[in-house]
Amino acid sequence: MVLRVPYTGDEKLSLHASLNRHREVVLWKVGGLDDERLRQPVTPSGTNLLGLVKHLAANEYAWFCQTFGRETEPLPFDDEDENADLRVEPHESTDDVLAFYARARAAADQVIAEVEIEDLGTAWFGEQVSMRWALIHMIEETARHTGHLDILRELLDGRTGDHEE
Repeated sequence: MVLRVPYTGDEKLSLHASLNRHREVVLWKVGGLDDERLRQPVTPSGTNLLGLVKHLAANEYAWFCQTFGRETEPLPFDDEDENADLRVEPHESTDDVLAFYARARAAADQVIAEVEIEDLGTAWFGEQVSMRWALIHMIEETARHTGHLDILRELLDGRTGDHEE
């Protein structure tokens, strides 16, 4: 089933629906592949499907929970390694990463429900941002990476698109 942004929904509802649509594409892109294929580097930089899911999970927690003063579980960011959140460690299973993404989405959804669209939080770089800005940013971030996921999946097994036909 394809999620749609409501044609007449209010701003926050519409932005959240757009984010959810892209989140579901992420899950569809990684569905049906085993752990080996999900970890398989497909580009010279080593990008793989599971690493992108881990990156998106960390960013959901960061942009919604941390920005708006909520607790998170430990996040895979490292000031010495800008790609740490894109790397799936050998001890992390596919189930671990997918569960991390599910927990991040649920925590983000709770913050989205509790915070008004105009309310401000403090981003990791010290500037204040509104919930509107955080939603727009995560829609952009998730959509950008679903494009990457689409290309990687096509290179792995030829599957393209953003939902079942």
